[in-house]
Amino acid sequence: MNTEQILRAGTTPLTAPAFPPGSHRFTDREYLNVVYRTDPDAFRAALPEPLTVVEPLVRFEVMRMGDVDGFGPYTECGQALTCAFDGEQGEYLHAMYLDNAPATFAGREQSAYPKAFGSPRLWVEQGALVGQLHVGSLPVATATMAYKHAPLDPDEARAQVGVPTFAVKLAPGRGGPTSAVLQRTRITDLTVKDAWEGPARLELHAHVMAPLADLPVLEVVSASHVLTDLTLAPFTTVHDYLGTDYLEHA
Repeated sequence: MNTEQILRAGTTPLTAPAFPPGSHRFTDREYLNVVYRTDPDAFRAALPEPLTVVEPLVRFEVMRMGDVDGFGPYTECGQALTCAFDGEQGEYLHAMYLDNAPATFAGREQSAYPKAFGSPRLWVEQGALVGQLHVGSLPVATATMAYKHAPLDPDEARAQVGVPTFAVKLAPGRGGPTSAVLQRTRITDLTVKDAWEGPARLELHAHVMAPLADLPVLEVVSASHVLTDLTLAPFTTVHDYLGTDYLEHA
């Protein structure tokens, strides 16, 4: 296998790469979003510099992917923290858990998504939209929202899904990271197909490998249920923790 063939593989194993290269189109990507207020001190401790606190608001999300080219259907959930960078308000991707190995590897290696394995689910039961995360056999989070309680303005839904997002990407080495950067992305290729809002509840359980409960629920602020088609945009680097203070901001 020559150098050209090695580079064309993109990732290992070289003879059966863990995920396909390129961007991926998401069809019927369904969101349950529950925004809640948390403890300000815990929030500050979780938010990496140079991101700054706007309000101690966390968005717990469960996303059911109807179909994704290269990956197939899967479900994902996690937490995003409201923040600001260089005068722009957005969200910091704090943690993500999903049940699809290629999507997990691609999110971590090809992009900056903080993905780990878990067993999230999203379904409708007794008039409620239910989102739940298990890690192994243990429950970590349960969210319920009144199913299609009230229509949500599509522009508001588009703003929620298309908010600028930030994530830390680390390339580990034996003596520490060989690369450590803060990256930014924003979804722009987005179609909102359905959108609803309504009352919701969220319960978090302590788990050492999925410490969502370290950001406790003090007050549920809002909830939405959104169905979309979209393509994830690439990340750009906005801060280098090992050197250059500011690289680019798009």
